[in-house]
Formats: sequence, C-alpha cells, structure tokens
Amino acid sequence: MIVNFRKYNPVLLILVIIICSFTSDEVHLNDIQVIGSHNSYKMAIEEPLFHYLFKLDSSRAKSLQYSHIPLEEQLDLGLRNLELDVFYDPNGGYFSNPKGLEIVKKMRQEPKAFDKEEKLKKPGLKMFHIQDIDFRSHYLLFKDALLALKKWSDKHPNHTPIFILMNTKDQVVENLRKPLPFTAKALDSIDIEIKSVFSDKQLITPDLVRGKYKTLEEAILKKGWPELKTVKGRFLFVLDEKEDKINKYLEHHFSLQDRVLFVNSQEGNPEAAFQILNDPVKDFDYIKKLVAKGYMVRTRADSDTKQARTNDYTSFEKAKASGAQVISTDYYLPSQLFKSDFKISFENNTFERIKK
Repeated sequence: MIVNFRKYNPVLLILVIIICSFTSDEVHLNDIQVIGSHNSYKMAIEEPLFHYLFKLDSSRAKSLQYSHIPLEEQLDLGLRNLELDVFYDPNGGYFSNPKGLEIVKKMRQEPKAFDKEEKLKKPGLKMFHIQDIDFRSHYLLFKDALLALKKWSDKHPNHTPIFILMNTKDQVVENLRKPLPFTAKALDSIDIEIKSVFSDKQLITPDLVRGKYKTLEEAILKKGWPELKTVKGRFLFVLDEKEDKINKYLEHHFSLQDRVLFVNSQEGNPEAAFQILNDPVKDFDYIKKLVAKGYMVRTRADSDTKQARTNDYTSFEKAKASGAQVISTDYYLPSQLFKSDFKISFENNTFERIKK
C-alpha cells in the first residue's frame, strides 16, 4: 500500500515517527528488572526451637527469622525470581530425622507435624535451608517444587521468564548432620531432575542463548540476550556457587554446552553471562559496568533481616539504580515474625518492569 504522507498534518506525522522509533526497539531479556525472593521455599522455624537457637546465638538466630508463602503464591503476587537450596540424597532417608524435633521434645513441647508423607525417605534432591535446625520447607523435595512451578506456568503461559538461583548445600556445620558432598555426579542430578519436569521449550538454556557463537560470553556481548517476547513462559536456572563447583559442573561441557544451568562465572571466561553480586552498595559501580556490557546480574535488597529491622532501603535503592536485572528480598510482604513495615517492590506494588 502506498501512503500519501503529504495529506497528513506535519506535527502528527512527526509524532507517529517518534512513536514508531520507540516501538521498533525490541525489549530483550536483559532489559527488564525483576524482584524475587531469597530462600524462597523457607518456612519459619517453630517458636520453641527458635528460642533455643536464640539463647545459643541471638545474632545468628535473628538472621534466620524470616519465612515465605508457597512458590505459587509468590508468583501470583508477581515475583519473577526464586532461590532454591538443594541437598544431595541419592538413596533417600539421609535427612529424615532432624535434630530440631528432638530438641523441641526435650523442652517438653510437641513439635509441629513434619514430613507426614515421608517425602524425605525418597531418593533425590531435598530442599530446605540448614540441616537439623532450619528444615521447615514448603517443598521438601526439589522435584515437588519443580512440579508446582510447572503447574503454575502452564496456567500462565505468557508470564515473564522466571529466574531461579540454585545453591548446592554441603557445608559442614558443627554439631549438625554432615551433608553429602556435591560431586560432579551430584551436580548432574540437578539437570536430570529439571529435565524430568520441564521440556526444552520451557527453559532458557546456555545453548539457546549461545546460538551459533563459540562461547556463551561471546554471544551475550556480540548478539545479546534473546528478545523478551521469544522467551515468555520459560525458566532460567543459575548455579550460584564458587569456582570449585562451577568447574565440576563444566567438566566435559565447554561453555555450558548441553547444560541446563548458567553459572556465576566472572567475565573473561567462555561461560560468563550471569553474575551474582549480592552487595549493591559495595559493588554498585561494577554492577553498572557489567550490565552496560551485556551481562545479567543478581543482587540483593536486604539480607539477614538487618534492613527490615531498621527500615533501611539503601541497598534496594542502589540495586535499582545499578541496573541489576534480578533483585532478591525476604520482604515482598512485611515480616510477620517481628514488628516492621519494611517492604520491597517497584512502583504501584509491582515486581517487574522495563529498566529505565
């Protein structure tokens, strides 16, 4: 169709051209900013056990005094980032009897019901915060959490991609059960469980982002991340670990070929694309630099309940201004465990936006 522009008002024509120039710029995955939760599966430590821990170490206990609503309810609110911790338990039953239950009984109180369906006896990755003392979880099995996320996603197929950070828990804590180490085989089990629930079309993988480039880093620096409209309804998983575990995960998978998870790898490495920098005040300039280059970054608005207890929004303001695409919090809703009005969200109580 041939359009005769001469018959249009020149001012209106200029406005049309300006509007078209804006709408023609496609929004890419790294152009958005989302808010999500930290240790997203976590339920509160029951009162008798919390008081016991408080007497042992009040500061440490206070840092654990937070909880979350179920994952599906978080997503219903609009959160688009989750963090899941997993423990390796290939045979099942390793974490079935947390010491905290006995501690409560010794205090002559009855602990709340725990694992009535005996989920912990099943083989596979388990999901809670700290063995023996902070073991209450909406989903004791990692796979159950994945199934809940898939069910929610199937009902909302056009949702903004959901970023999921993965922590692999094998830290030895004095007087607590020693976790099984996350070997290369244990790390493989994360991919296996995710693939048992999600199809390739429901995932944003390193292979998808890399495309025809030799390395993932080259792809995100030269081509960039996918357009947002092409990856709606998908999940992006990130291994939030240090170099030792990253190297195990990378074995025989150069630049994360055939892997599900991205990794927290520094720039200059072939697999570098997504970084975790949890202090937006200290790392503000570096986060801005990474984002400007094309990397994705996760940072935190608060940690260890400190900001919530003092109503300190400094970290959140810095996180927003840094351009970090993923911001996590324990307070998308105000605390129900201590008095505080602290609450993290964008304008109009939203949790995702196109970056300014």
